[in-house]
Amino acid sequence: MTNPFEDEEASYLVLVNDENQHSLWPAALAVPDGWTATHGPDTRPSCLEYVERNWTDLRPASLIAAMDGR
Repeated sequence: MTNPFEDEEASYLVLVNDENQHSLWPAALAVPDGWTATHGPDTRPSCLEYVERNWTDLRPASLIAAMDGR
């Protein structure tokens, strides 16, 4: 059995949570609570490219807000 998180032939989603953290997720699996699909279904390379373009600050949103309020 192929690992659904590493299957190059599978279709994927990009998920984002309330902290603006991104995750690559197999499209065949249910989206977990607390996450929202923001891209896909699409190929794994396309989803990874989307993450690289859109998740440029890896700090959680709450940390960014706390640091901006210093």
